Amino acid sequence: MNMFTPLNTRFRPLKTCDGDNPAMVIDTAAAPGDLLNAADLRLRAASDLLETLYCLCFKQADVKDIPNIVNALYLLTQDGCDLLEVARQQINS
Repeated sequence: MNMFTPLNTRFRPLKTCDGDNPAMVIDTAAAPGDLLNAADLRLRAASDLLETLYCLCFKQADVKDIPNIVNALYLLTQDGCDLLEVARQQINS
């Protein structure tokens, strides 16, 4: 994963960003409510996807789809957790 440390600490790269110059960042100056809403969207999308997978018959699934599903779930949950962490830091400061 990314080891980029920005000089300007206002914009924090998401842990899911690859490369030396992350395109996706969290504005640490954003309102906690906005950060919580963004986290909520991502975590609910991951939860909805998991619920859908739970309800599906895996006999119909293609094995090659599993890495794609896992990657989507990872991105959604990790980004949501990153957003929650920044919101928590703002609320506690």
